[in-house]
Amino acid sequence: MFGIFKKSPKAYFSAEENDAIVAAIRKAEQRTSGEVRVYVEGKCKLVNPVHRAKEIFVKLKMDQTDARNGVLLYLAMEDRQLAVWGDDGIHQRVGDEFWNKEVAVMISEFHQKHFLEGIVHIIGDIGEALVTHFPYDATRDKNELPDDIVFGK
Repeated sequence: MFGIFKKSPKAYFSAEENDAIVAAIRKAEQRTSGEVRVYVEGKCKLVNPVHRAKEIFVKLKMDQTDARNGVLLYLAMEDRQLAVWGDDGIHQRVGDEFWNKEVAVMISEFHQKHFLEGIVHIIGDIGEALVTHFPYDATRDKNELPDDIVFGK
């Protein structure tokens, strides 16, 4: 009954941008058993966006993939914060240096006002890392998590 009073998530992307991000996720996952998700909210509920990314990662049950190869791209748009969280399987293979490099690339894109390009770029890079370490196997791999963007409050 009170559903009409619920605040809907802010639209940070146009329909075309949303479709482009989902298409990038699907393309990244085509050749790997890995999973990529994007979570967007206005404000980071924790001081450190990395801690928030880890919290969201668990909330979305991304830590339950078979090969522990899920990766979350976290964006707090109004706070201008971001983080990438990779599960143990992929993190053990690429390490902190990879994640730090990817965040730096995305920040550089954002500073140039290339928001969509930055997001799509990092999704592509994550996909390539996942393909390298977790190539697709048609006999056993399945899409374990939805590809849509998750919008927080």
